[in-house]
This record gives sequence, structure tokens and C-alpha cells, in this order.
Amino acid sequence: MLKQTPPSAPAASIARPLQLLISSRDAAALERLRTVIGSHPAWQVTTRLVNNGHTDPLFGLDHLPDLLLLHVSSLWRDELAALLLRPAGQRPPLLVCGPLDEREGLRLAMQAGARDFLAEPVVADELLAAIQRVAFESQAGVDAGGRLVAVMNAKGGSGATMLACNLAHQLSGHGARTLLLDLDLQFGCVAHCLDVRPAHSHLEVLQRIDEMDGMALNGFCSHFSPTLHVLGGRPGELCLTQDVRLEQLESLLDLARRHYDWVVVDLPRQIDHLTGITLEQADRIYVVLQQSLSHLKDASRLLAIMREDMGIQAQRIQVVVNRYDKAAAVSLQDIGEALHCGEPIRLANDYAVVNESQNAGVPLGLHAPRAPITQGIRQLSQALLGAQVEAPSLLKRTFGRLFGGNHAQ
Repeated sequence: MLKQTPPSAPAASIARPLQLLISSRDAAALERLRTVIGSHPAWQVTTRLVNNGHTDPLFGLDHLPDLLLLHVSSLWRDELAALLLRPAGQRPPLLVCGPLDEREGLRLAMQAGARDFLAEPVVADELLAAIQRVAFESQAGVDAGGRLVAVMNAKGGSGATMLACNLAHQLSGHGARTLLLDLDLQFGCVAHCLDVRPAHSHLEVLQRIDEMDGMALNGFCSHFSPTLHVLGGRPGELCLTQDVRLEQLESLLDLARRHYDWVVVDLPRQIDHLTGITLEQADRIYVVLQQSLSHLKDASRLLAIMREDMGIQAQRIQVVVNRYDKAAAVSLQDIGEALHCGEPIRLANDYAVVNESQNAGVPLGLHAPRAPITQGIRQLSQALLGAQVEAPSLLKRTFGRLFGGNHAQ
């Protein structure tokens, strides 16, 4: 996940210095970057001038650095391709700078694991902030895998699809690579809600998952924007749950988590082998309901299945009250006490705004950024991200220039 403001972490608390390697084919560029970084008590900085006929910036190293700062040259295709030839476990976290302003170059950099791209001339504060982010992740032991978020209705029509689509859009807006996966195999509608026209379906991906890598998965998805990809069904395609094996979905979820920062899954309101494995693997589950006794009854049953039959820890489940009405007969306190969930999250009753957004196929963050329901979903995304993000990432700004806006189908 790329953020403009790094988490603050005392340098002295890092167990050992961050091993930072600056690699370039340009001696002057190496010196400039070394000067910009300067001395830091928690960073051990070395430079490497690649002039031995190789394009691999890591060629011949006995030990991999904790972070590679690669200043690319006119041979950037070969340099990034050399990194891509290495197994993912043999590539350190990567920052890229240099004359790389082409769309193909940015894509290659991301595939090689780049955490950020720094345009030239490199701004010292931005470079130091990017390095500090990697140092903080190393200190905290952050898992390189993406997070899985499942969204499910307690009762049909409660608003789970609306929440899943807009939560995924909010997460992707902070520069996080996000996959929105529609697991309602028969009546899924996330593609309609985001006005994307899928050329491929989730069934195709599931049936071919054993031969896929991250690049192939990327190609099978519909792209709402450079950071938000959508995978669901195609109109008129009938898919039954028995058509999909449990192992296929497990492989898809594993691949998606390795390739994306966030995987947001819109689940149908049923318990079967597909929803079960997704719920078991989810880092966060949002159960969506509205303020009525019938919603409360169904939510109570669903949560009992999750907690008692599936063994899902209570802290992974959050109850969301959509179309909140302060004057409703069933209050938030009633819901919290009946479901043993504490105070539920509430989303404003902006039915007209949501209806317009879905009819237009434009997420709330673009259609009505100041609407109360948009603000509520934005707060949910910020809670997941763990911090307020007030400015787009460097990489997202670069993509914005290249792709001409956020909405690129």
C-alpha cells in the first residue's frame, strides 16, 4: 500500500539497520541519490555501479538487501525484466526512479514488486518517506500478502453489494491495488454497479487457476481504474456452485492475495463450500443489515453460524447497519445487544444518492463524494488502512497522468 505520509516509528527500535542498496548504471546518479539519503542511524546504505555487462541490478550478490533503490537507465526494460526472472521470494522490496515515464515501464515496475516510483528530479522528502515506509513494514513484520475483506447481507437487499463496490473503490483510491471479486455466481451485479463490461468471467479464471500467475489474473479482470480490478460473471452465463471446486477457489484467493493489496469479496447470502472458505480466510467480515425485526432475526442466525459452527473469531466480524434511521423502532442498542456485537457501524440513509450512483455505474466517491453515506464508507476504508490518507500516492499520480483519469475501462 502506497501512502504519502509514513507511519512514525523510532529508528532506535529497529532491531538491525535496514540494508539499503542503490543500484544504477550511472555513477553520477548513484552519487546524487547517496547524497539525498545522507546518513541515517537505522539505515546501512551501499551503492552499486552496474557496468559489468549485466542488466540485473542484483547479479552476483551473496545476500539480498532489505530494500533495492533502482535508478533505471535507457535499458529499463532489460533491468526490470531481469528482476522479474527471479522468483518473488528472491526479490527485495523495490523503489524505482529514473527515466521511466512510459506506461509499459510502470507496469513492469509494479510487476517486479515496486512499492513506489519517484519521478526525476527526486525530491528528498519523498524519497526518505518512501524508504521509511519500507523500514516501518520491516520492523512491524507486515505480511507481504494482501488483506481479504468479505461483505455479506444478513437479509437480501440490505446493501452488501453497494458496500463492497464502494469500499473497494475507496481502498483503491489510496493507491492500493484492489480486486473486487463477485462470488454471487448467478445474480452478481458488481460489474453493472461499476459500469465495466467483462470480457472474461470468474468461472473461466476458476477453471484455469492452476495455470495462472498474477499477470494472467490481471489480464482476465476488467479494469475500472489502474488500481481497481473487477472479476465477476458475464451476462447470460449460467454458473452453479457445484461447477466450482473448493480447491479452485482456494487457489484463486491465494493468488489474488499475493498479487493485490486488498481483495474485497461480495458474497451471496448463503452458506456453502464457496462462501464458507471465503469467510474462514477473511481478515474482516462485514455483515450488512437494516433496522427491522426480520433483518435482526436473520442476522442473529447468520452470526451464530459464523461464530459457533464455523469458529470465526468475533473480532473479525463487524455489523453494518445500512440506511440508518435514528427514529426506527429497532435501535442500534437493540441490534448491539441482540447480536452481541457492540455498537454497529452505521451508514446514512441516502437511498436516492445510492440509486443514482448504481444506475449510472459510478461509485459514490466520484458521484457524490460529500454525501453522508460516502463519508461513512470512506471512514470504513480508512479504518482498514489504519491511518488517514490525505494525498494520493506518487505512483497513483503518475498513473493519473498516463491513463488520463481514474475511470479507465
